Amino acid sequence: MRHRNVTVPELFFVVGTRAALAAGVALLVSGRLSERQRRIIGTTLVAIGAVTTVPAAMMIFGKRNEAPEKIEAVPAD
Repeated sequence: MRHRNVTVPELFFVVGTRAALAAGVALLVSGRLSERQRRIIGTTLVAIGAVTTVPAAMMIFGKRNEAPEKIEAVPAD
């Protein structure tokens, strides 16, 4: 199994892109807004989620698995 070190901002970016895509799809299939509003907002969110998927995937899968820095103990005086 491969491990990826992801920072908190990177994690929020990935989660945010997935949330925008899911919210857009949900709006497109829901019936709570008018047809025009639903289509405009849903299509915009799906587009944002789809377009930001590429940078998010490159950020996560393009990272090299770097070994963490070795921390040495400092002797107490």
